[in-house]
Amino acid sequence: MDLKLEVVVLPVSDVDRAKAFYVRAGFRPDVDYAAGDDYRVVHLTPPGSQCSILFGTGVTTAVPGSTRGLHLVVQDIEAAHAELVDRGIEMGGIFHDAGGVFHRGTEEGRVDGAHPERASYSFFATFSDPDGNEWVVQEVTTRLPGR
Repeated sequence: MDLKLEVVVLPVSDVDRAKAFYVRAGFRPDVDYAAGDDYRVVHLTPPGSQCSILFGTGVTTAVPGSTRGLHLVVQDIEAAHAELVDRGIEMGGIFHDAGGVFHRGTEEGRVDGAHPERASYSFFATFSDPDGNEWVVQEVTTRLPGR
């Protein structure tokens, strides 16, 4: 059985502001559908991704900005970081975790710069949308066995 993650719902407070942000970040707009003032769905896809994001009016009861730790995987974190900055996205610096291949989702254990061995899965940069939904950009150049 295949289980494919295809859509992640993000809670936002201003649909037009969120849409403009994600389009500026390079996400492809797929759908912008409204059925009156109480229901609007905006669906966008990150470049190269099979999974999309969805937000709007009347689509979730989650608190705007409460989503954390969504990962965007890239082949070259420096190039991705530079491109997002060039697109006007405020990025945190590139970092790795002092203890190994993943990060803790907090500031604890963060070390500035790329992993010294440049190990796949080992370094990151973060950004947030205008509501504070947090994204992690992660470099993965070689998949671990079974991935």
